[in-house]
Amino acid sequence: MSYIDEVIEQVIKQNPAEPEFHQAVKEVLESLRVVVDANEETFRRDALLERLVNPERQLKFRVPWVDDKGQVHVNTGYRVQFNSAIGPYKGGIRLHPSVNLGIIKFLGFEQIFKNSLTGLPIGGGKGGSDFDPKGKSDREIMAFCQSFMTELCKYIGADTDVPAGDIGTGAREIGYMFGQYKRIKGVFEGVLTGKGLSYGGSLARTEATGYGLLYITDEMLRSNGHSIKGKTVAVSGAGNVAIYAAQKAQQLGAKVVTVSDSNGWIYDPDGIDVEALKDIKEVKRLRLTEYPKYRPNAEYHEGRGVWSVKVDIALPCATQNELDLEDAKMLVANGVMAVAEGANMPTTMEATEYLQKNGVYFLPGKAANAGGVATSALEMSQNSERLSWSFEEVDSKLQGIMVNIFKNLDAAAKKYGFEGNYVVGANIAGFEKVVAAMNAQGII
Repeated sequence: MSYIDEVIEQVIKQNPAEPEFHQAVKEVLESLRVVVDANEETFRRDALLERLVNPERQLKFRVPWVDDKGQVHVNTGYRVQFNSAIGPYKGGIRLHPSVNLGIIKFLGFEQIFKNSLTGLPIGGGKGGSDFDPKGKSDREIMAFCQSFMTELCKYIGADTDVPAGDIGTGAREIGYMFGQYKRIKGVFEGVLTGKGLSYGGSLARTEATGYGLLYITDEMLRSNGHSIKGKTVAVSGAGNVAIYAAQKAQQLGAKVVTVSDSNGWIYDPDGIDVEALKDIKEVKRLRLTEYPKYRPNAEYHEGRGVWSVKVDIALPCATQNELDLEDAKMLVANGVMAVAEGANMPTTMEATEYLQKNGVYFLPGKAANAGGVATSALEMSQNSERLSWSFEEVDSKLQGIMVNIFKNLDAAAKKYGFEGNYVVGANIAGFEKVVAAMNAQGII
């Protein structure tokens, strides 16, 4: 049995009931086979892959909080500090009922390579809780966030572990967590990113993941002799990433015709009205059923179906495994030319393989949605310098980072004989930097 197969088998055995983590490890290691096989003796001797797939630290803790009626609730909090070879742990905090240790580990493992690809000195980590912020009052959100940070603050710091936002964790939640950290630790430091502009946040952070997704998609198309201008785009999700992906796509001359939430999806043949979407989701915090009130020509559909529309480009920006094999077949039948992941692992392995086999340009999330964490690292730099950069300066740096990510993964794919396979290219490019750092620091 090969070294990779042994490690995959070991991960499944040691981490039962964690299918998302198994999927992430298998997807990464399979694409690294050409590199690992060439160095198998050395890597096996140093247990390199075992050290890579085992987090440096896993934290699990209870989070008690009191609701507006005086009822006490207890949620579970997590922080997985996966790999610090190239810098402090960096990764978001996800608040969603689906959160469990396996999901946090899959996200943290992906974050290692995503952060490496940015070229910035940040390691991989992730955290979260099974707390659901939907339907909660601001006071209840604050009560949870303060309790969550009361425990988490023992293990994080500006030079140790710098969490950020994720699903369910926006500027409001980050603010409450930062306030509690400062209150307990007695220091004002860049321990969290995604902060408000009045207390150390960065301009362009809100837009970063969505904008970055379009910058790298545009670069991929350009490198293959195409242009994003005039293309029709399907976007899933209606959160931060989806909203700003739609905005930037339309700024670049494309027409975005779909968005979705957990209840249903919108088809707007005239192009999604981003300002209406912001009002519904960011201001009023309502469901997409409201959208046709703003745009009478738009159609609202219950359930899934966002990938059934004929488009040139598909951007899954919602959650893991949202685009499956049947969706991929519909996209290919409708002539899709490119799929770029705005979310973390939103495409199943079977769907990814089908898209690649049918000649679709495919950008994995660890490259395509790296704009958010890249700008978080830029926020860390501003905090360290006690400076605030302009929107244009941050946006320009973001665009440069995303273009370089594509160039590096494209070069890695070509170097190892996988030209056009951007999944392999992204994994190899991220892996090589992390391995070099791990080897330099000894067996730790």
